[in-house]
Amino acid sequence: MTTTDNHAHRLGSSLARRYKRLTRWQAEFPYHWDADDQVSRRELLRFAVMASGTLFAATAGIAILSYIKPLRTVQRQAIIQTTGVPVGQAHYFQFPTAEDPAILLHLTDGRFVAYSGRCTHLSCAVYYDQPSNKLLCPCHEGVFDPRTGSPIAGPPQRSLPRINLQADGTMLYAVEEVPGE
Repeated sequence: MTTTDNHAHRLGSSLARRYKRLTRWQAEFPYHWDADDQVSRRELLRFAVMASGTLFAATAGIAILSYIKPLRTVQRQAIIQTTGVPVGQAHYFQFPTAEDPAILLHLTDGRFVAYSGRCTHLSCAVYYDQPSNKLLCPCHEGVFDPRTGSPIAGPPQRSLPRINLQADGTMLYAVEEVPGE
């Protein structure tokens, strides 16, 4: 046996003797340490990985369901007579439910456009400011273009959801809400 082998052999036998003393001591003096009930690093890592996986799966599931879920179908809703809104003016109404504010604009070029009355930033009420010819959100000073519903200034990043309109004679109807981009 070489010196290195001999040293390893002595080290191994000393560890074996130490282990025997430790197990004998535990048998003779049984004591339960509070630290024995603590979570090991391996158990903590396993829990963290499983929790992360669960959160990822739940988030992915919600995202998938939002694409699968059919859009709300609503009945065509009468808004107002075309003669009831002068050029450059706004008319406020509720669509698709009584809790959802909406705004109808009669633009200077003669067209009618309608948008959701909730700001895309934090859902504050949007109103039409005739002197500036802009849709304004007073909560955080959001500004939208009345022709397109696109944000011009302030924190909103997405356009206002557009409400498709249908004219039947002189009556305007709200047909469906199209999400903003």
